[in-house]
Amino acid sequence: MMKVLRLLSSSRNQFPTRGALSMHAYTHSTSFSTASKSFSVKGTSAHNVFASFDIFKGKAALSLNPVLPTFTKLESGNLVVSRRGVVMLKFTPAIGERRYDWEKKQVFALSATEVGSLISLGPKDSCEFFHDPSMKSSNAGQVRKSLSIKCHADGTGYLVSLTVVNNLLKTKENFIVPVTAAEFAVMKTACSFALPHIMGWDRLMSNMPSGVGRQQSNVGGQQSKVVPQLLDEWDR
Repeated sequence: MMKVLRLLSSSRNQFPTRGALSMHAYTHSTSFSTASKSFSVKGTSAHNVFASFDIFKGKAALSLNPVLPTFTKLESGNLVVSRRGVVMLKFTPAIGERRYDWEKKQVFALSATEVGSLISLGPKDSCEFFHDPSMKSSNAGQVRKSLSIKCHADGTGYLVSLTVVNNLLKTKENFIVPVTAAEFAVMKTACSFALPHIMGWDRLMSNMPSGVGRQQSNVGGQQSKVVPQLLDEWDR
């Protein structure tokens, strides 16, 4: 049986990648890592890291890279997520053998829930997502994006396609990228790795007090505080 998941979500803001990605070789896949603020042992660096998982095919290329969330610092000094992260899919049309028109790329930002749908796909499952970048504004409906991931009947891979309809320019663009089972396995693994990072949970866990337990411990004659939310979850 083919399970079809249809999710309608709004994309309030575009999530541009930080700089252009260079692709020097014609191959079916390369590598994946985070693409965001870089870091060093001391927590700072003068450089950014740009790396993606790239799939080059005859009619188009598909690139995946995570875009981390942004945080706002409150007066208390605490940080809250002001813009959620995404996994960015970038489609680029081919203009010849091993040549792609990077100026005509189209992007589709997968939210955490949509990443979950992609990760949960089996060899005979398919899913489809719809985005309106201008939803909840006066420009709603002018640009519509549809991402489809359909499995091959023989279970050997998927067909990933993006359709972008621009009513303002009266254009309709279609991108089709066949993905092998091995390439899709890399996509799922990479998205699984990126998921807690685009949610900001990696930042949360890095700030988690060490040695948090069910009861308060006495250190130096004073009791150490336990995070109430964690205590409640443990006791249930």
